[in-house]
Amino acid sequence: MSELKVTPMKPRARPAAVAATGVVEEVVDKDRINPDELREEHRHRRNEQKGRIEATDRETLLRLLQQMVLIRRFEEKAAEAYTLGKIGGFCHLYIGQEAVAVGSLSALRPDDYALTSYRDHGHALVMGISPDEVMAELYGKAGGCSAGKGGSMHLFDADKHFLGGHGIVGGQIPLATGVAFATKYRQTDQVTLCYFGEAAVNQGAFHESLNMAQLWKLPCVYICENNQYGMGTSLTRAMSLSDVSRKAVGYDMESEFVDGMDVLAVREATLRAVERARKDYSPSLIEVRTYRFMGHSMSDPGHYRTRAEIEKYQERDPIKVFGDNLREYGVLDDAGLREIEDRVRADVERSLKFADSSPEPAPEELYTHIYANPIQNKKS
Repeated sequence: MSELKVTPMKPRARPAAVAATGVVEEVVDKDRINPDELREEHRHRRNEQKGRIEATDRETLLRLLQQMVLIRRFEEKAAEAYTLGKIGGFCHLYIGQEAVAVGSLSALRPDDYALTSYRDHGHALVMGISPDEVMAELYGKAGGCSAGKGGSMHLFDADKHFLGGHGIVGGQIPLATGVAFATKYRQTDQVTLCYFGEAAVNQGAFHESLNMAQLWKLPCVYICENNQYGMGTSLTRAMSLSDVSRKAVGYDMESEFVDGMDVLAVREATLRAVERARKDYSPSLIEVRTYRFMGHSMSDPGHYRTRAEIEKYQERDPIKVFGDNLREYGVLDDAGLREIEDRVRADVERSLKFADSSPEPAPEELYTHIYANPIQNKKS
């Protein structure tokens, strides 16, 4: 059902000195795959999720699974389109992290807001932007949600309350803080979710925003999608304190650490944070520990990771674990699973046809969406 169309990256090559001397270094041990450990990891994660399934209604469970499958299949097709040259520029895929966007956004109302970074395809789809509009935007076509002028990193739909896709690392964090300030100023009970990677935590904007949000009691939930690599650099090489959730202590802010490969665990943690924000205008920091199965972007071969590391996390594939549990508990059977797959695949194939047939942006579009109140030319 959720078999990846991705070949795990090869182990690092042994240094020449090792090949010459026959001395085996520690890195080779790390590249070894223990099937028993992988099976035990899968069993443990399935057991962790079972109790949450019993406490969740069937309609919600099926919706969560369908949304995760949609993101996975959409991203696989986006990767194919990129290799064919139909998508240009940067393209950051969400494969492996589906449970984060799906679980957390399920805690929102339609009038709540979400902002995220450049790895934004999954969030846009869950927020209700159609696959047709997202794919057309990746193609740079006029039928895209940003009229073909934003591309992969700048998906946007104000009507859906999805305020971007942002390419600057950490740039969306103060913007989300401002959105939360605006909703409080208007005395609504709307909540803003702000997503960012762990590398953005090292930006000053992150710390300034959390300090301001707690000082002014802003209804913002800061969600760190910690996939453990900032481009090709492991977080342990870039952070003196790699437990991101603990950074909230410096601002006396509520925080939580969550398994990002469990869609229901992410949902429950976000529901708690959203309730605090809605009821008391209280901000929260949630660290969601996840893993991307692909490289940082389509141009990243990912030689900094071993095959053993990747396969360990693939055994925890959030779609596979969740789907297996739903079948075991009788929430759906093989026929129901095939129906979800068939429906999703049809939607994704339609999005490709829509993107192919959508026109290029007109030349005059170069001058639109630049100023909020453009000056009109007046003839004398």
